[in-house]
Amino acid sequence: MGARAGGGYGRGAAVLSVGIGTTGLITYGYFSLASHTLSESAYGGITLLWSAIFVTVSVLYRPVEQLLSRTIADREARGQAGREHLRVAATIQLLLGVAFAILAVAFRGPLEDGLFEGSQTLYLVLIVAVLAYAASYFARGFLAGNHRFGLYGGLVLMEATSRFLFALAVAVGIATGQSVVALGMAAAPIVSLAVVPLAIGRRLPPPTVREPEEEVAEATALDDASSASPGGEPEFTLAHGSGFAAAVLLIMLAEQTFLNAGPLLVKATEGGSGAAMAGFTFNVLLIARAPLQLFQSVQTAILPHLTRMRASGETDPFRRSVNVTLAAIAAFAGAVALVMLAAGPTVMDLVFGGDFEYDRGGLVLISLGMGLYLCAATLNQALLARGQAREASAGWLLAAGAFVAFLLLPGFDDRVLQVEAGYLGGAVLLSALLYTLYRRDE
Repeated sequence: MGARAGGGYGRGAAVLSVGIGTTGLITYGYFSLASHTLSESAYGGITLLWSAIFVTVSVLYRPVEQLLSRTIADREARGQAGREHLRVAATIQLLLGVAFAILAVAFRGPLEDGLFEGSQTLYLVLIVAVLAYAASYFARGFLAGNHRFGLYGGLVLMEATSRFLFALAVAVGIATGQSVVALGMAAAPIVSLAVVPLAIGRRLPPPTVREPEEEVAEATALDDASSASPGGEPEFTLAHGSGFAAAVLLIMLAEQTFLNAGPLLVKATEGGSGAAMAGFTFNVLLIARAPLQLFQSVQTAILPHLTRMRASGETDPFRRSVNVTLAAIAAFAGAVALVMLAAGPTVMDLVFGGDFEYDRGGLVLISLGMGLYLCAATLNQALLARGQAREASAGWLLAAGAFVAFLLLPGFDDRVLQVEAGYLGGAVLLSALLYTLYRRDE
């Protein structure tokens, strides 16, 4: 079983890497076109809208994606039937979407006039996009848990492509202005749901038919294993699902703090040039964002893979999968850091243009921080597979809090360098905390 599981993880990660890797390049192209066709202030508004959308959807909806992915894999490994986990996850997702809509209407003034500088279009795009992503992330969790990695990759690829077309329309002159580029963010999650009928139309493999005596023997063995092992899963209820989702929600909040606190704080502290400086800071952090988007293929495949091995008691393959992933990340991050050291400013100027100067040392700091952050994300998936979401969330909150505290320190003339150094320091702390937790409970 371990060999089959390992092969499934490898194939799943490979399939997703193609789809999500292409998605990352297309997303990079979306921002590149927007940067070249819009003014620095208008482009800054696009990056702020992007940050607001993905802070919100990642914090609110990725917990349900992770919950579904882990739970479906665990129930499959244990031979459990029923659909209560789907109802629980859908209930949580619906409540989160309603809560967002209420808060977005209540805080329309600060959002529209403060964050988006009076743009009603950006405010409406925020609402539509966030609500549409509720369905998108539910679909992602379902597809990942059921090993539908091809459809998962198709979903995110369609999302990125449809968004890119709006920026392309502005670049070639079919349309003009910030509003058109922004509308791509609302259209993307809606268009991506076109893969859902394919997922529903393809029936899951039928359950294996077994004799009643075999079912009784397996049920007894599973009950014994559950009571004897800390990895045993309690009955899946709304309270159980909400507890896991709440812990992952805190992790996602910390994750988005690492990725978006820098541009938001730069905007808040740089006065009239804040939007343009926020866009520049966002471009620098794309060195961390683009690989993270590619790494989602590994995250998506490894959580159900590790969960299945954990439920089956396969300790050695579990550790081996984690170690191989960490080694691959280290090699990748080292290569990116060397490229940034050799030609980082030239590459960034070519891709994004503008009047800002990119610091070579700062780009290397972000590259190294990216590698450590991806290692931490891998360790996080291992902890989630073990059911240690609460313990992992404590490490994330501590590291994110330290990162924000560093960004708030006075005395830095170069705010962008402060963000770059803070990101690296926060990633060092986060990876150390999660690695200590991972080794302690092996």
